[in-house]
Amino acid sequence: MSSGQIVRQPVVLPERSTRTLDQRLGLRFPRLTAAYGRLIGRLPPASRLRQALLRRAVRQSGEAFNRRDVEAFLLNRRPDCEWYPPREFVEAGFFKACYRGPAEYREYVSNWSDVVGDIRVETVEVIDLGTRIVSLAELHGRAKASGVALSRSYATVSTLRGGRAVREEQYLDHGEALHTAGLQG
Repeated sequence: MSSGQIVRQPVVLPERSTRTLDQRLGLRFPRLTAAYGRLIGRLPPASRLRQALLRRAVRQSGEAFNRRDVEAFLLNRRPDCEWYPPREFVEAGFFKACYRGPAEYREYVSNWSDVVGDIRVETVEVIDLGTRIVSLAELHGRAKASGVALSRSYATVSTLRGGRAVREEQYLDHGEALHTAGLQG
């Protein structure tokens, strides 16, 4: 943790969404997105501006994922970002242990849709630890193969560099994610 401050914020995602103006601008002008990330990264976690910008970024990422809008989702990630799917999915053989960069992330999203089906991620809280962000969420939807309704905990621990995610570890248990982030012993 960069400054020893921890800030917790609730997050609410709308049922439907489209790309926002800043997402469209960010896709057209990637350097603008990088500068925006650096701004967020320089602010202390207790800064009200950082809290508002982070809450917005997490909400927009969740909305983009739910739309399966990969390009908009990748805006707040560095080009060398690594994704680590939930351990249970890797052990079951559904996913590789790690996906690196935008091309592999696209592969991950495609596999996610094939394996998990029509699942929405509903982010409920974001915890700002300075250089790490914990997003606590719930998964809701139906499994593709069986049609069984699914609802379970989901969390992401993101490591930031220059205000943008460089590593994202995913969990199917809030407690495990909090422990990884050093918030539970």
